[in-house]
Amino acid sequence: MPQTMKAIQVSRAGGEFELVERPLPAPNEGQVRIRIHACGICHSDLFVKEGLFPGIEYPRIPGHEVVGVVDALGPGVTAWTPGQRVGVGWHGGHCHHCDACREGDFVNCANAKITGISFDGGYAEYMTAPEESLARVPEDLDSVAAAPLLCAGITTYNALRNSGARPGDLVAVQGIGGLGHLGVQFARQMGFRTVALSRGTDKEALARELGADEYIDTAATDAVAALQALGGARVILATAPNSRLISALFSGLGRNGRMIVVGVDNEPIEVTPLQLIAGNHGLSGWASGHARDSEDTLAFSALRGVNAIVETYPLAQAAQAYERMLNNEARFRVVLTMES
Repeated sequence: MPQTMKAIQVSRAGGEFELVERPLPAPNEGQVRIRIHACGICHSDLFVKEGLFPGIEYPRIPGHEVVGVVDALGPGVTAWTPGQRVGVGWHGGHCHHCDACREGDFVNCANAKITGISFDGGYAEYMTAPEESLARVPEDLDSVAAAPLLCAGITTYNALRNSGARPGDLVAVQGIGGLGHLGVQFARQMGFRTVALSRGTDKEALARELGADEYIDTAATDAVAALQALGGARVILATAPNSRLISALFSGLGRNGRMIVVGVDNEPIEVTPLQLIAGNHGLSGWASGHARDSEDTLAFSALRGVNAIVETYPLAQAAQAYERMLNNEARFRVVLTMES
């Protein structure tokens, strides 16, 4: 058993990624240690890199799309055994005591932890995590393929399965990128009539290959008119972080339709009261889920062949990989792989 591990850390807000050698972490009570096989790079890792989330203690190891195997158990852990394949997503554990926890709403726990923010994450060869943050990974899912499902996957899967749409309903996915290419697959496999929306024709063939029944080129077509010609969308899943385009698309909803926003932008979405009232339309957001949702996402993906399209990089190239993600150059998710 090694006594040290390689890790990528950020020493201060706005600091650079640093490849360091750290002591192997020991699991405390209620924790497990994970030997990491793969960790996805997510746009939310910007929170750690630039210090945009309150209360981050530095140095910090980012990463919340983690897949590996249980390596060691802390005192009191009985639900896991060494050698099990597990994943850890954005939700890094909860307190078990607040009102939300008592009601089983662990996502809204008042004291919820965030992987890679509240504690060190997956840009490393090993990490420790609270036992309740772990999700079982199906044996027939490759670790690299599974990693992005623990953030981009769970976000789009959970948003769609809680959207109120039923098989046969028209569901539109705005943006065919890191989130959207998974959203199209989930929508198709859930039985929705799936419409992909993106600028230009270069992604049409891919969108149809992923399962889209229809493709709307928003650069050449009035997307609202095109959606209304199809009967209006029961759900629009907005994955591309562009509030102006999201606002313009809202009127593509059909009666009782709902727009669910999962692509993060700092600009406001502009929707008038008349747009909400006429047609009984809704606008909401969705954020990830807890470990049970991660297990559901992974199991559904394995069952129905939903796959993230990824680029892989060794741990030592985390800085280059992060820049490709940040500059929207990656196709479509970026995953770090560990040598150990």
